[in-house]
Amino acid sequence: MNTFGRRFRITIRGGSHASEVGIAIDGVPAGIAVGEWMFSDDLDRRRPAGIGTTPRRESDIPHIEGLCNGLTTGGIVDISFRNANVRSADYERFIAQPRPSHADLTQRRKYGDGYDISGGGMASGRMTVVLVAAGTPAKQIIPWAVFSTRTVSIGRQSDPALFDSEIGRAAREGDSIGGIAECRITGVPASLGEPFFDSAESVISHLVFSIPGVKGIEFGDGFDGTRKRGSERNDIIIDESGHTATNNEGGINGGITNGNDIIFRTAIKSTASIAVEQTTYDFMQRTMMPLSIGGRHDACIARRAAVVIEAAAAIALADLWLIHNDPK
Repeated sequence: MNTFGRRFRITIRGGSHASEVGIAIDGVPAGIAVGEWMFSDDLDRRRPAGIGTTPRRESDIPHIEGLCNGLTTGGIVDISFRNANVRSADYERFIAQPRPSHADLTQRRKYGDGYDISGGGMASGRMTVVLVAAGTPAKQIIPWAVFSTRTVSIGRQSDPALFDSEIGRAAREGDSIGGIAECRITGVPASLGEPFFDSAESVISHLVFSIPGVKGIEFGDGFDGTRKRGSERNDIIIDESGHTATNNEGGINGGITNGNDIIFRTAIKSTASIAVEQTTYDFMQRTMMPLSIGGRHDACIARRAAVVIEAAAAIALADLWLIHNDPK
């Protein structure tokens, strides 16, 4: 399925080298102002720039339908982006020799001859531009939420001053490197989410794991909390509003937001497409063969992924907020 959400429902379409990528958003309340200029800041945060980013450049000007006089109507809002800078021929050889740790083989096995391998198809990072776009009206629905998202580590480096050198070293060697992004959301009201299948963590995680390259997520102190005793880790309630002295739970108890900041960190793997020669199976030759991947790929996607993760969290919270206010 290419659809997510119960009340704020998004459906993505297109592919990395299709004529366009787009997203249809159902459930946006009427009367919300949506203008092209509102998308600029987040789209700019996603654009390739700096050391080790892809040389592929797209204008990424959103084409928006479903508005009347700049306001949502209660119907579907459709946002699309043209793909102009494509080089589909670069990907034909991956039919016979799928890229290691990429989705070439899994998608081909699932979809057969209908699979479009060019640009990675639906598994491409190009698809994240529409998630960032959907985050804009989502944030309009939850104006109480203040987002602060940053890359906290690249490879083994946690000092932002050294991120460029870490990425640059990998890029010069034809390799790639991963990283961790942290998202903090302030102003979240209590009572969003359910104890089990629609817990706040599971709804956010569902959408975050839809982002290509994401391999892990933790809330609050996450895995580090397993090394603490309960007496060290428990968040002591300090007032009638439910605020706590610490926030090891990451703003969520029993699947339900508790009024403290939501804090989660996301692990983003190193880019699978690398120039370093690897030996992998060739389905035409029926033997292991060397493979070196050229093309236009980021040496590190963790930096550009931060705003995508933020948008995913906004979409998830918008859905939970609308469910909370209209649970039918």
